Amino acid sequence: MGRLLKHRPAAPRLPGILALAVLATAIAVTPAWCAEGKTGASEAHLIGQIILLIVAGRLLGEAMLRLGQPAVMGQLIAGILLGPSVLGALWPEAEQFLFPRSPEQKAMLDGIAQFGILLLLLLAGMETELALVRDVRRAAFSASLSGIALPFACGLALGFALPDSLLPDPQKRVVTALFLGTALSISSVKIVASVVRDMGFMRRNVGQVILASAIIDDTVGWIIIAITFGLAGQENFNWLSVLGNVGGTLLFLAFSFTLGRRLVFKVIQFSNDHFRGEAPVIAAILVVMGTFALITQLLGVHTVLGAFVAGILVGESPILTEEIDRQFRGLVAGLFMPVFFGLAGLSADLTVLKDPELALLTLGLIAIASFGKAAGAFTGGWFGGLTGRESTALAMGMNARGSTEVIVATIGLSIGVLSHNLFTMIVAMAVITTTAMPPTLRWALRRLPMRREEKARLERELYERNAFMPNLERILLAVDGGANGRFASRLAGLLAAERRMPVTVLDVANDGAKPAGPKSEAEIVQPVMAGAEEADTKKLAMPEVDVIVRKHDVAPAEAIATEAERGYDLLMIGVEEVAAKGGGFHATLSRLLSQFEGSVAIVDARGAHRDDPAAPIGSVVIPVTGNENARRGAEVAITLAHALHAQVSTLSVIGKAARNRRAVRREIQAVAEEVKRIGKYLGTRIKTSVRTDDDAGGAILRVSERDQCDLVAMGVSRRPGDRLSFGDVADTLLRDAKCSLLFIAPQARAAVKSAAKGPERAAASD
Repeated sequence: MGRLLKHRPAAPRLPGILALAVLATAIAVTPAWCAEGKTGASEAHLIGQIILLIVAGRLLGEAMLRLGQPAVMGQLIAGILLGPSVLGALWPEAEQFLFPRSPEQKAMLDGIAQFGILLLLLLAGMETELALVRDVRRAAFSASLSGIALPFACGLALGFALPDSLLPDPQKRVVTALFLGTALSISSVKIVASVVRDMGFMRRNVGQVILASAIIDDTVGWIIIAITFGLAGQENFNWLSVLGNVGGTLLFLAFSFTLGRRLVFKVIQFSNDHFRGEAPVIAAILVVMGTFALITQLLGVHTVLGAFVAGILVGESPILTEEIDRQFRGLVAGLFMPVFFGLAGLSADLTVLKDPELALLTLGLIAIASFGKAAGAFTGGWFGGLTGRESTALAMGMNARGSTEVIVATIGLSIGVLSHNLFTMIVAMAVITTTAMPPTLRWALRRLPMRREEKARLERELYERNAFMPNLERILLAVDGGANGRFASRLAGLLAAERRMPVTVLDVANDGAKPAGPKSEAEIVQPVMAGAEEADTKKLAMPEVDVIVRKHDVAPAEAIATEAERGYDLLMIGVEEVAAKGGGFHATLSRLLSQFEGSVAIVDARGAHRDDPAAPIGSVVIPVTGNENARRGAEVAITLAHALHAQVSTLSVIGKAARNRRAVRREIQAVAEEVKRIGKYLGTRIKTSVRTDDDAGGAILRVSERDQCDLVAMGVSRRPGDRLSFGDVADTLLRDAKCSLLFIAPQARAAVKSAAKGPERAAASD
């Protein structure tokens, strides 16, 4: 009730606020407009137009959000209100003054809007989560292809049935029909994601099918648009041209998702790691987008395909941090979206719908689009294995056109295959179908019960969202040429193979280490790749680990600090001097880690691994306590054990002198149960045990010797002070353990990045 009372009085004021804001903006920029004259191209006029579109789009976008509609509809409606549909009909002089028809002035605003199209497609690609499509591919492909085929056929039929008076060029009716078919068949990922997220169905089965189907719709739609654009530039339609455009598009896609994928990753990585100026990764992303757009232009297809594919590859890069993504999204949402969609609204003249024939055709277009999409999606969902209720929800969700439709129509208008009347009809259809979709989808989703397997999957995803390992994206490996370094490289390769993470290797052999470090890059990379192959061999898959070697001319501690600035989630370190003779960690290790504040994993090869770092790891013991770092350390250890199919056991020690042993036991039992759940999610069985002993370190040593353990992996916390310390238990293990040791010290939870990608990230802004 409090929220309703809070929001209710604000809504009626929005129209007044919008009118005042638009009036104030117009008054503020009018002197500059008048100073430069009313004719010819004026920079002041352009600035005023941009400000006006941003202000009006922002205010109406807020109004739409309060009404449960996507904000992008507010930006489109802002353009409709300021254009010939409303302002031009009520006050033609004012509309002409604000947005003059002079070709020079219009070209300036069009240039920004055209670049905005590329940025919007880049953003759409970045939000395209191909892994989501793979997870629900049967139902998604069935629903998407059926949902495209039926409305596409309806659009083609409509294009051939339209009177010549509605066509810009009757000789190119085929191209116009193709554009109409595409406009009627594809859905807007952003609009769909917004409603699905608001309803809490983003990770439900039907929600994933809806999103995956919309992603496929978008991808297929932009391929069709790109090919259609190539046909539009030809004088006469012929099948050889179609085959040439299709062949060029397929070659471009094949290159993009093989060599192009790695090339984009390398460009982003190089920019992030070597450029120190402001926003180097964003600049690299824009260069990648422009390059791909120009390639598709040279192939004779539209630049939007290049921008969209570039966005997919950029979104899959592990170097793309949440902060960079947010900065880029802010630039697009704050400037280019309101300008582009506002200009689309300005180009639509809804006054033409006063003509009964055009109004009837528009209603027919809306009916055909809605029925074709809903019927096709329902049929595809049914044959894809969904229930009747799930198929109904899918049919309701796929009927939103929104921003995608407007972009398609704008491209068609700009290349002359759509007339202004057809453009207006498509914009009207986009607004109406998008407005109708949220309430109908909400109604359908409320009727869906949760399946048992859905509940289990959602529990696992909740764990991954808050866990440590699933949110790691890059590993920094600091090693020398000794046994510890080779063993650390092996463990890093295992983790990287399990999580598909890139590894950057830093040679720190010049910091007093006794053995000489490896001389060649191949010698440095080989142990990491051997670990990755060891993990992947057990899964019968080829390793997909990217290993980069870094060499610095400065001291190793300074080199680690320099690399840390480039953004790493975990530093794994393996050097010869781990334990000091007098106890605790060696001063060399303390010096290396003195300037690194992130998560650290310290490796100490002992026993068989001292002589042969590749010796088997058949048994892992994980000491756990009631703190968070112990749980995160257990995640790392279980991930390693899963990669090796090793036996895992946890050990908790309760001191005999503990005041409230019952409470301590409950805490430890809770952590042990959580560790068991982690093992369940990874498919690894875990044996748990609790011992009562005042000497926790001694208890761990006795259990590891009794069970002939190969590795003790322990989550620890850094203690304050100049010298590296993890407490008495770690010191005991460091002094007396006969098996290999792995100490994991995770950073604070607030610094762990979210791994969420895909449409969910931007849904709120749409």
